[in-house]
Amino acid sequence: MKKRPLFIAFAAMMMLSALLSGCGSVTSSGPEKQEIKIGATAGPYSDQLKKGIKPLLEKKGYKVTIVEFNDYIQPNTALISGSIDANVFQNTTYLENFTKEYQADLTGVIPIPTVPMGLYSKKHRSLDELTEGMRISLPNDPTNQARALGMLQTFGLIKLKADADVLHASEQDITENPKKLEILPLEAAQLPRSLDDVDFSLVNGNFALASGWKLSEAIKLEQTPKNYIIVLTVKTADKDQPFVSDLVEAYKSKEFEELIDKEFQGFIKPEY
Repeated sequence: MKKRPLFIAFAAMMMLSALLSGCGSVTSSGPEKQEIKIGATAGPYSDQLKKGIKPLLEKKGYKVTIVEFNDYIQPNTALISGSIDANVFQNTTYLENFTKEYQADLTGVIPIPTVPMGLYSKKHRSLDELTEGMRISLPNDPTNQARALGMLQTFGLIKLKADADVLHASEQDITENPKKLEILPLEAAQLPRSLDDVDFSLVNGNFALASGWKLSEAIKLEQTPKNYIIVLTVKTADKDQPFVSDLVEAYKSKEFEELIDKEFQGFIKPEY
């Protein structure tokens, strides 16, 4: 996605969010807050909230609503507008890029168990079957596109400029593509569907699992670095609020860890 269309889409969503928030009640922040709305992309991070975090918060007396999104723009616009109180969908690099580009006052407060990006295919069982001219789809947002291109370089399929920023690399940074692969950037949520039309796809883990794929079905899984670990995000002004402390406590709880070990095997677990 080029910056201009992304900016226009972001601005439009912000205007809509402002209008909607003006027409109805918005959850109030503050020490007496008892209702929490948490946004997440559909799939494992939403499931973690529903199965592990929501029950723990409800025991403390909170009313918890999980709001699901299907893209990487709306969760932040909703958080900025106040229609949700926290979100769980973005990694540290994405958050840093977003806050810089849109001057958004958001803060990541704790890393959470994260599913790695994977290389998937409906047509091939290994990269040994890759031949010249094959098609590979990958995310089109700058953060995850750079991440995917780095994986392709790790697999020995392309080479990037020696001075390319690994956190911001794009197709323009490819210097060698010996197999003449056709690289197709797509919206992250559309990548699982693209598997009918491409040979391989580098799919964000949450969207792969949400589409019914298993980590064990990936041809290759990413060795996820710390900057790509998903973080619980709130408005910077709210980071010291009691409801945020209670969210952090829930993520660090023994009950949540047991849930991850039982139902989310293969996820990258934070050091805590």
